[in-house]
Amino acid sequence: MNKTLHKIYVGLFLIVGISVTILLGINGYQYYTTPLEERFFSADHVMLKPSGAWGHGFGIIGTLMMIVGVGVYMIRKRYRKFFNLGYLKHWLEFHIFLCSVGPVLVLYHTAFKFGGIVSVSFWSMVLVVLSGVVGRFIYIQIPRTIQGQELSINELNSMKESLALRIRKVLSEDSSTLYKLESIASTDRYKSLRLTAAIGLFIKDYFTTKQLMRIFRKKMTLLGLSKSEREELIHAAKNEIVIARRIAFLRTSQKLFHWWHIFHLPFAISMFVIMIVHVIVTIVFGYKWIF
Repeated sequence: MNKTLHKIYVGLFLIVGISVTILLGINGYQYYTTPLEERFFSADHVMLKPSGAWGHGFGIIGTLMMIVGVGVYMIRKRYRKFFNLGYLKHWLEFHIFLCSVGPVLVLYHTAFKFGGIVSVSFWSMVLVVLSGVVGRFIYIQIPRTIQGQELSINELNSMKESLALRIRKVLSEDSSTLYKLESIASTDRYKSLRLTAAIGLFIKDYFTTKQLMRIFRKKMTLLGLSKSEREELIHAAKNEIVIARRIAFLRTSQKLFHWWHIFHLPFAISMFVIMIVHVIVTIVFGYKWIF
């Protein structure tokens, strides 16, 4: 999947997710904002109540999306015979899409009414989604191959050195810009920093990097480099900075990801267990959808 196709792939997920959330909200706004004791008299009650044609459908489709989202990603990640079936990164994006839109549909299924043991499943789902956002951020801080395998410190250092050689050939006579680049691309800057201080430095580096790239771009223009060469070197310089930061944070990121799994997994399990119980009870009591 090339870059353009990948952007379309991710863009479609965003459009569908946002559209579903907004359209369902607009369509049912009057009903969902009606006090619970008055909803029975609403014209939309038959369709939008949890056991209604639409409300029940939201629950079924949302549940299936979460099951498929978790299932296909875990199968692709854990079973070696599926390792060549697309890149893990793309499967993770598919997992995030299904496990983001699915909970939205389940939320509309509840008609924003939470109670009993189902509320435990719902709030577990909320915690799973929120922790998933945090997990995604931690995950991308751990350098990986395009197939999703973690890179070692030696591999990262080798990549950083390779990028550094390309950049320094261009900046060999510009000691000021070279010094700024080497300062911001140093792994020592993040050592011995507390997490809050490191986050502050990370934000500061974002703006420093943008300023440095503008200077670097002007330098390359003066040297008469083509647009493609300039973009390639800018990309290499940014990658060197990112790799340096990830080398410094590698051990911390790995530990955080380990503890994230310990936090994320119990809520996911409790959510699915209660969800299964809820489905069984629904079937036993004779609730049917369009079947």
